[in-house]
Amino acid sequence: MFSRRHPFLFFILVMSAISATVLVALMAALMLGAGDGEFDFGDKVGVVEINGVIADARDTLDQLEQLRKNPHVQALVVRIDSPGGAVGPSQEIYREIQKTRQEKKVVASLGAVAASGGYYIAAAADGIVASPGTVTGSIGVLMAFTDYRELLSKIGLQPVVIKSGTFKDMGSGSREMTDAERDVLNALTLEIHEQFIRDVAAGRNMEAETVRAVADGRIFSGEAFQAMGFIDRAGNYADAVAWAAELGGITGEVTTLSLEKKRLSFLDYVAGEILVPSLQRWLTPALFPAFLYRPGSGDASLE
Repeated sequence: MFSRRHPFLFFILVMSAISATVLVALMAALMLGAGDGEFDFGDKVGVVEINGVIADARDTLDQLEQLRKNPHVQALVVRIDSPGGAVGPSQEIYREIQKTRQEKKVVASLGAVAASGGYYIAAAADGIVASPGTVTGSIGVLMAFTDYRELLSKIGLQPVVIKSGTFKDMGSGSREMTDAERDVLNALTLEIHEQFIRDVAAGRNMEAETVRAVADGRIFSGEAFQAMGFIDRAGNYADAVAWAAELGGITGEVTTLSLEKKRLSFLDYVAGEILVPSLQRWLTPALFPAFLYRPGSGDASLE
């Protein structure tokens, strides 16, 4: 047989055939666009998705930076379906969108809910698109903790705290809050609330007083918020992509590019996303400010 008489030549022919097959498959993928523009080297719209409560900004920041530096991405859409979240991560994403706007146009697309921190992020974009029934607004700051003194007394536990300063365990659920602590937390809440108002006003090119008039935490429909100038256009995700393409100077059929988020194993997900946060909430109920729309949280104004 040929393979036995000329093994080296046979190996070369087999490898050549495999290489040719791979090359043909790659060329076909390039010609067909290979799904969501990954192998399409034409101009495209980059897409970043923000879903759920905002607790960590790192993945979003990384995606915004990569898409900003990609020469084939001419504009971006930030798709937001979130009730908001922690103040720090929300502000990090707001700043990164501002940086991106200096190089490429950014359009925010609001999903079912884009409230509090969700809207805060959207305000950094060049334009905002929402459906008439989108739940948005909720410009305000939330600080809350659970008072579990009665539970501790029932099970016979008595917390012991050693602290270096009067306010070190401020927000503890094992004792009553003092007037001085309430004043400190109220001042912090009002300070961060002013940051929220200031940043929305800057992002939307509005007067601070215009924002302050609706910044009492109330929610609005997308239609009502558009009528007040806080949203630019009524539309869905496809409309946002089309507008971003127009702003980016893209003509013809529009393709999008989404970057994959880091995938966690099942055990990593359970430990990192469920068990550890739950234990932290129960064992160390930290009191921190949030740009978060959370119905049923009670009076958290601290005023």
